[in-house]
Amino acid sequence: MASNPTDIRHDIAVGATPGGFAVGRRGMIATVKRFIDPLTVQATLLAVFFWHDEPLRGHSVLLALFTFLLTYPGNLPFRSRQFRLLGTILSRWAVTAAVILATAYLSDTLESVNTDAVIAWLFAAPLAVWGLHLVSPWLVPRVLRTQHKRRAAVIGANGIGARLVRTINAASPDTRVEAVFDDRDRKRWDPDLTVACGGGLADVADYVRRNDISLLYIALPMASQPRTVALLEDLADTTCSIYFVPDVFVFDLVQARIDLVGEIPVLAVCESPFQGTSLLLKRASDIAFAATALGLLAPLMLGIALALRVSSPGPVFFRQRRHGLDGQEIVVWKFRTMRVAEDGDRVPQARPDDARVTPLGRLLRRTSMDELPQLLNVLRGDMSMVGPRPHALAHNRMYRQLIRGYMVRHKVKPGITGWAQVNGARGETETVDKMRRRIELDMYYLRHWSIGLDLLILLRTFTQVLRNPNAY
Repeated sequence: MASNPTDIRHDIAVGATPGGFAVGRRGMIATVKRFIDPLTVQATLLAVFFWHDEPLRGHSVLLALFTFLLTYPGNLPFRSRQFRLLGTILSRWAVTAAVILATAYLSDTLESVNTDAVIAWLFAAPLAVWGLHLVSPWLVPRVLRTQHKRRAAVIGANGIGARLVRTINAASPDTRVEAVFDDRDRKRWDPDLTVACGGGLADVADYVRRNDISLLYIALPMASQPRTVALLEDLADTTCSIYFVPDVFVFDLVQARIDLVGEIPVLAVCESPFQGTSLLLKRASDIAFAATALGLLAPLMLGIALALRVSSPGPVFFRQRRHGLDGQEIVVWKFRTMRVAEDGDRVPQARPDDARVTPLGRLLRRTSMDELPQLLNVLRGDMSMVGPRPHALAHNRMYRQLIRGYMVRHKVKPGITGWAQVNGARGETETVDKMRRRIELDMYYLRHWSIGLDLLILLRTFTQVLRNPNAY
């Protein structure tokens, strides 16, 4: 729950690869930030177990691996108000600890490890993480000051260039932007630029040589390719590191990252967050959660099925076509809550006091128990436990013409619950603005997915399901 789209732009600009490992020195710092919190938790576990003379083997090793998966990647800020950060750390750790204890209880492994050691670790780990972040504003700048201070320049006095200058000077203690270059008249420069003017593009190579510039960021529009090629030729005999910051960042990036097609580097502008190990981790967690939920809720689901059979005429299950991963058509299962089963070109959304809803159906919808059969969709692989909620095909056809980027939400499997639903964007969307708000929350989920975020959404779903006024 790390960042906003601007943070993604910054990551790419300074040489990182969002969604993957970073490159370059700034990228190395970003990579360390991914690992530092999970490794701190692991180090605390080792220290506590050593103190209690508890060997790290068998179930203890599984505990360490499971915890690493739950806490990776670390994305907490290293410069924040300490007490606000402590609250964030404690709330996230509470979710992690609850999942660990619930898993250990359901798998009957609590007795296999030293309970006192585990309890001590559960209290010590968040304090260790907080302590690390507490000293980082003092420690990190001192470490960086021991290294050579690097001088940078930016080519392009536009909005991207101005944002890049602000980001580097504010967030990079070891780097300073010395000058900005652009062939345009100074009056046409971005008004937020306060760095000295180094001249036009013809002056760059000479400036780099004379002023020991070690980093050069090219933030010219794609239409400036001839100028860029000529500039690169001028810089061929320098040792300056050169980064290209393309103007694709005017678009709404989703899981942007650098990738390779053979040996050709490509920039992913809109991609699914589930690639490689993330895909395997997401699928494994879906199967584990869905199978566990089905095992626990099977008696309840059987009771609901019998109640539906005797309370009103019609089938027990309602099946409706929806769009799934990559826009492919899937069939979603629900307990029937209405007297009709609509799946045509026009599907009116449910409203408060909707006459189509049966008395039992109203209770099922208010408690979200009508969604329970979708656990079968999760096991089949059509859906996920957490993701953007699937809409009826008729609604997709309408809203994809009204809301820019609407179909991007189908870069992932639809979910039984989602970030939008636990943030109040549930129920009837009688205005386009309400649907737009739901899509914005779905896009946030796509940009910031992690197992921790999924766990938070599931926990908030359970706490909100009985008091959501938008369920009807």
